[in-house]
Amino acid sequence: MRSRGRNVSFQPPPEHRPPSAEDILLAHSGRTPLAPHLRPPGPVRAGVAAPSALPGQQAAAGGAGGSSPPQSDPVSERRPRLFTVVHETLQARHYSPRTEKAYVWWIKRFLAFHGMRPPRDMGSAEITSFLSSLATRGHVSASTQNQAFSALLFLFREVLGREVAGLDQVIRAKRPARIPLVLTPAEVAAILDQLNGTLRLMASLMYGAGLRLLECCRLRVKDVDFARREITVRDGKGRKDRVTPLPARLSLALQSHLERAGRQHRADLDSGWGSVALPDALARKYPSATREWAWQWVFPGSRLYTVPGTGERRRHHVHESVVQRAFKVAVRLARVAKPASCHSMRHSFATHLLEAGYDIRTIQELLGHSDVATTMIYTHVLNRGGRGVRSPLDLLPEMAGRRGFAADSAARPNPDGAPPSAPAPGPRPE
Repeated sequence: MRSRGRNVSFQPPPEHRPPSAEDILLAHSGRTPLAPHLRPPGPVRAGVAAPSALPGQQAAAGGAGGSSPPQSDPVSERRPRLFTVVHETLQARHYSPRTEKAYVWWIKRFLAFHGMRPPRDMGSAEITSFLSSLATRGHVSASTQNQAFSALLFLFREVLGREVAGLDQVIRAKRPARIPLVLTPAEVAAILDQLNGTLRLMASLMYGAGLRLLECCRLRVKDVDFARREITVRDGKGRKDRVTPLPARLSLALQSHLERAGRQHRADLDSGWGSVALPDALARKYPSATREWAWQWVFPGSRLYTVPGTGERRRHHVHESVVQRAFKVAVRLARVAKPASCHSMRHSFATHLLEAGYDIRTIQELLGHSDVATTMIYTHVLNRGGRGVRSPLDLLPEMAGRRGFAADSAARPNPDGAPPSAPAPGPRPE
């Protein structure tokens, strides 16, 4: 039973709890003992402090006539740290910050699972046991297990620079084919009616333009073209750009919103702020672009933040969690009996366009899918009612005259208040 009024977070078992980066680095250098759930099995390796002795106790024992503490190797001190190399390798290949965070998380869990053994001493057997433990003990989904495998594959191939024998024979979890959750037009309208102001405008754009949540939050002023009625999505999923239509119904509301955002930006400039974060190294190439109106967020946040290192005050875009919480409340107030999320608006956008008769290639370009097979998941709407397959139960005319579903529905009162329909005339069959 869930307790009300407080947040109850799930605590993973100790063997799955990843250590901090400081724990891992100190453990490999031999300057601190490991926590009980992170200690490697077997005898203590040479040069590593015993778990029961603290560094201060070792120094005291050495001064009392015991063995002297291990001296640090100047060559190993100059060796780059593991996670420093991981971060640098990910950034050199232009991985997204979210992917970088996820890969580092899985590498930490992998090292903690095997008792902080150096990854160069492990291979496919350790990877297989870790992935099997995730499935059998952690009960994770197939996509989560595949993400962990991708992180370990990156660690061995890209960071350590070696191929692991038998890694290609590791069994990959197969993701189940699932139908996306789609809202009806009436349900979309009911949810939008429960939202107000900027959040209603953002939810309308996600449905009317097929935007992902982060794509909507990260829209910039220069990417909205009212004359051509289109929105340019920059650096979307897979670092791809695409063009999607701007709903004509939202033009006036979006223009009014941008006027208010412009007044707020001018007030920030008068206060000595008004700069915005730019992608990659554009801030060094165009130093004045950080304060230009074209580069500002369409949906700026209500608070300012301080840039670490420079102390500059900036305004970030609306955080995605704000939209998610408001959307969840709107679904509950609209009494929609579906576990809908913000991404359900994008699914509904594609499905309703397909129902309207647009071809699958057009929808693929609007969604930004690289493969049309990804867009084909929305063709399930063609297999319903008069558009595709009809149930064989509806093709049995003799059911209307017998004691069956038709007679039962005629005998029951209509929930709408209308009188029940009369049964079909004719003699009752034997």
